[in-house]
Amino acid sequence: MGVLYPALLLLQAAAAPPATDIYLAPLRVQEGRIVVATPVNVTARPGYDNQPSFLPDGRAFLYTSVREDSQADIYRYDIDQKTSVRLTATHESEYSPTPLPDGGGFSVVRVEADSTQRLWAFDEDGTHPRLVLDSIKPVGYHTWGDAHTLVLFVLGSPSTLQIADAGFPAARGEVFAKDIGRSLQRVPGRMSVSFVQRDSVAGPALEELDIRRRRVTMLAKVPRGAEFFAWTPDGIVLTASGTTLYQWDSRRGGAWEQVADLGAAGLSNVTRLAVSPQGDRLAIVAVPVAR
Repeated sequence: MGVLYPALLLLQAAAAPPATDIYLAPLRVQEGRIVVATPVNVTARPGYDNQPSFLPDGRAFLYTSVREDSQADIYRYDIDQKTSVRLTATHESEYSPTPLPDGGGFSVVRVEADSTQRLWAFDEDGTHPRLVLDSIKPVGYHTWGDAHTLVLFVLGSPSTLQIADAGFPAARGEVFAKDIGRSLQRVPGRMSVSFVQRDSVAGPALEELDIRRRRVTMLAKVPRGAEFFAWTPDGIVLTASGTTLYQWDSRRGGAWEQVADLGAAGLSNVTRLAVSPQGDRLAIVAVPVAR
């Protein structure tokens, strides 16, 4: 398991995940350019804290944490209170917490007792687990297109991008791309999801799946080493490679621009990013530099 392979890999159940932390930074846009204030480590502890996902009000985020019992469970971090609360404490492991579209809970990828990886949902307090999709497995990552439409990264050789209807748990997924990256993000203001097509002729490319039209279009080539992406509400895409943070403005296109070097704040190996729905905070997953 690891930052790059978040315990969703079937063959690494016994391996210890890496030590990663989640940092939080104020975020703003000034004259079309992202400005990131100094990140603060909000999970600062040994072990794996990863996969942040903001709640709709932007006052808290969900994340995956692996602690002394070696189980992956879901926690909620309250930004104002600066506290973390454990939401799940199960015999299984849960990853990739994602708020449900109706705000009434969250969905996860659950590694079941027999190592099956399927999509489950919980109430907002971590109770009442229920299976969302019965037949589609092994699920690696997911995001919601609307109240019933799911876009999924399904593990395999190759991995596939699939659409499924949560209203029909036994339904099969519809495949739209193969050999994709692991970052699935809802595109603000559109009924679409972005993903990375890894085997593009021009090199890895950020692409967009229009859910209504069932059509894929290329947005931009991605910076070397970049794998995870996040959108601001006004259409700016953020990604990182090493400690360098980049932006790409989907409204005007052009090249990726470097906007920050997070190494100066004591971060290394920056991977996942999440932007609050209000666009005022950035969650950053990184390995802290030993002082």
